[in-house]
Parts: sequence; structure tokens; C-alpha cells
Amino acid sequence: MADMNLPAGGTLRVYLDYDTVAAAGLDPRVATTARSWTLMGLSYETLVKVDEKFGFVPGLAKSWKIVSPTEYVFDLREDAVFSNGRPMTAEDVKGSIEMLQESKSSWALQLGPIASVDITGPHQVTIRLSAPYTALLGALANTPAAILPVKEARAGTIDLSKQMVGTGPYVATAHVQDESWTFTKNPHHPDAAKIGVDTIDIEIVADEANRLAAIRDGSAHYAFFNNADALDLLAGSPQARVVKQQNTDFYYLILNSKNPTSPLHDERVRLAVNAAIDRAQLSDLALAGLGLTTGVTPVTLPGACDPAKLPSATLSDAEISKLLADAGATNIKLSLTTWNEESAPAQIAQIIQQQLQRFGITIEIKVVDDPAYVAEFYGSDQPATADIGISWYAGYGDAAMVSRWWNTEQATFTARYMTGSPELNALVVKASQEPQGASRDQVLTELCAAVDKGAEQIPLMTRPGVIAYRTDKVSPTINTNEGYGNLLRYITDFRLTGTK
Repeated sequence: MADMNLPAGGTLRVYLDYDTVAAAGLDPRVATTARSWTLMGLSYETLVKVDEKFGFVPGLAKSWKIVSPTEYVFDLREDAVFSNGRPMTAEDVKGSIEMLQESKSSWALQLGPIASVDITGPHQVTIRLSAPYTALLGALANTPAAILPVKEARAGTIDLSKQMVGTGPYVATAHVQDESWTFTKNPHHPDAAKIGVDTIDIEIVADEANRLAAIRDGSAHYAFFNNADALDLLAGSPQARVVKQQNTDFYYLILNSKNPTSPLHDERVRLAVNAAIDRAQLSDLALAGLGLTTGVTPVTLPGACDPAKLPSATLSDAEISKLLADAGATNIKLSLTTWNEESAPAQIAQIIQQQLQRFGITIEIKVVDDPAYVAEFYGSDQPATADIGISWYAGYGDAAMVSRWWNTEQATFTARYMTGSPELNALVVKASQEPQGASRDQVLTELCAAVDKGAEQIPLMTRPGVIAYRTDKVSPTINTNEGYGNLLRYITDFRLTGTK
């Protein structure tokens, strides 16, 4: 926790690994990466927020009432003001949700079956659904669902792809794509006097060694690392503190079932491959033991299924070998493709290669750049050609949210490598409609088992992050478990230790 006794003021220097996606611009509605959410979250706010235990707390909505499973009433803050000085209105909330729906972005899918957004009072909005959707609050809590200055956006006086005009604590005053950002305190924010840092200078530094060096010499006050080795590499730096942050994000394995000539077309072979992978060993060797074995519902979230009870986790080596023998699968040779922007995926691929080898499965690994990986698995309507892929999903803040990517009718990009099934699609929908509690937990358990047994897109382990900061430069507040990749979630609490 930040030392709130320290005075406010000063400039915080942050080093991040990558920028917002240039092609998407600065419009939060089409932001698809965690860094975009982190950066845009400095300027934008959402109706609700998540706390460190994934409970939902007030944001721009000071309170809400769930009238029925299909009707949510939000009472809005009356002191929220956009950075251009205009007060936020109920029309902005209604219009923002409707504009997100119109965008047809991937996050529009996460909003669920919203039938209407109605202004039901001077500072009140009611969202009505065409079917129950338990994950609505979770979807409203992330930056893509931020409240926008709708009047200006509709009129074209603000270009959301080039400007960030939100109700958040900071305003972007300078940006060079893939190089740097400068954010300054938003003077119109109702809590401006309580914000601890006046200016945030952010450097985009792709090379992890350079970020490590910057923490060591103090040129960076706060930095993020995907490589768990940073815990050891900074251990000898006396003024550097390193924090491991667990995530709902997780690595997953694609086992492409769409090729009828591939051994993976047979579910028995896919289940055998799934069961042969030792997740604990993957975590120990590739993630310094920080990754947690997970099912399709992130294990770090309330209501998640128990990965130790999944079908693949209960199979012995003899049973794995029998599955392969029953499928007539011998001398199997498969290709595995992953991407090179992080070190962990290639390490995971090498370990999986070794683990499968003892069952007579030979893996050829291809490590490609991100555009090539996207083109291989997501880039067209044609079936993917690679047998296996390694990637990761953002796990979000509700156990039913990420499961939507297993519904081939909703997340059509997965149909390039997933055959899927009506039964699985129906389980995904059911999980999103059940109210929180024992009944939904049971549906999520059934969903996890179905995903595990079908083994077309299988979760491996959580994708933890490492945050390092200089104790002689900054006193931050960092949550131990993050759902949306927001590294600066509690930025308004930060205090600079050198501030006079």
C-alpha cells in the first residue's frame, strides 16, 4: 500500500513493454490489449470498478440496483466532469454503451444481450437485457466500456481515435507511438486534490534488459516484466522491490481439430496430448513456479472450477497410451507454432515438446513474430494449417466472461481451428445466464470438463506478471491479483518518496 502520509506532487517515470495498438488508435471501444486498457484507463473511467477480491464497487455509477436478472438501474455520480470541462450526463452513459454496441468490436460481444439503455432519471440509466447475463458488471468494469463524451464524438468535434477525453484522473498531453507518453493531472477531476502524482512520463521499452537496467539505475521508478526471471535478476538491487502479480490471464494451447488428415482430428488423440502435459512442470521451468494450473474459468476468480478434477488431470500414463493406441495413432508428428514477443511461450513449447516425446509424439516448433502468428490462427476464414498453437487470453473479472471464446457461434475466429459443438456452445450461454452461486459454479464445472475433454483450445496455467519499483522513488499501491491487466489501477494513491 502507498504511504498516504507522503505529500502529493512530482513526476512518476514508468517503463512499459509495449504501447496501444497503433491501428486501433486511442478509441477505448476497440482497445484489445492490456497495455491499451492501462494507458487509456488513466483518462477514462467506467460505471463500475473491481476491487482486489473481484467485487464490484462504484465508479461513475455511485450505486446500482439489480431489479431482475434482466434489468439493472444505475444511479450516476453528479460531480463527474470530462477533461474538456463538460459535466458527464446520463446521455453520455446511454450513448457510450450504444456506441460500443455499434462498434461490433470484440468487447461489444462481452457486453452481452443488451436490449436497451434508457434514461430513467436526471442522473439515472437503466440497462435492460434480452436474456440474463451475470457477467454484465464485469464487462462494464473494463476500459473498453468507458464513458465517452458522446455529444462531441457524435458531432465530430472530438476524434476518439486521436484524442482521449474522459472523466479520468489524467489527461494525455504528449504521445509518440511506441516511444513515450506524458499524462498530467486532470484539473476537472472531482478528486484532483487527492491525486498523488502530478505527471506521469511513460517510456515504451520493448527490450526487457533495458527495463531491468532502468530500474537498477533509478531512471525508471516503476516497470513491468513478463519474464519471471526478473524476480531473481533484481534481487541484488537494494532499492528495487519486486512484486509478483497474479493474473486471471492464462496461457492456452490450440489443438487444431479442423484438419481431417491430422491425428488431432481424433478427440482421443487430443485428450491424450492434453493429459500428457504436466502443467506444474511448465510453470516451474518457464514461469519460475508462478503460474497456476487453471481450467477455462480462471482459477484465481471466485466460482472457478477445480483444475485437479478435470478429466485430463485424472488420467494415468497407461490410460494416455491406451487412448493413443485405440486411435491407431503411432509415430505422431505435429507442428507447434508460437510467437516471439515474450520469452515464456517458446519455453513452454520446448517443455511440451519434451513431455510429449515420451508418448511417441514428435513436435516441430516454429517461433514466429506476432503478425505471422495472428495470420496463422486468426487471420482469415480458412482453417488454420498448424497443428498446435500457444497463446494467452485475458481472463477478465468474472468467471463466465472468458468462456465466451469457446462458443464458436459467438467467437467465430475460433472456428478456424475448433470444431466445437452445440452442447459446448449451450454450456457457455448457460454459464453466462446463471445467477452467481452454487448453481452457476456447477455449470462452470461442467463447462470446464467439456472444454478439457474436447481438448481443442485448452487452458494451461495463469500468466503472472512481475512489477518492479524503486523504493527511493515511489510508494505505490499494487493489487496481488489483477483481472484486466491494469498495472496502474491504483495510480491516484501513488506517492513519490522524494517529493518535498
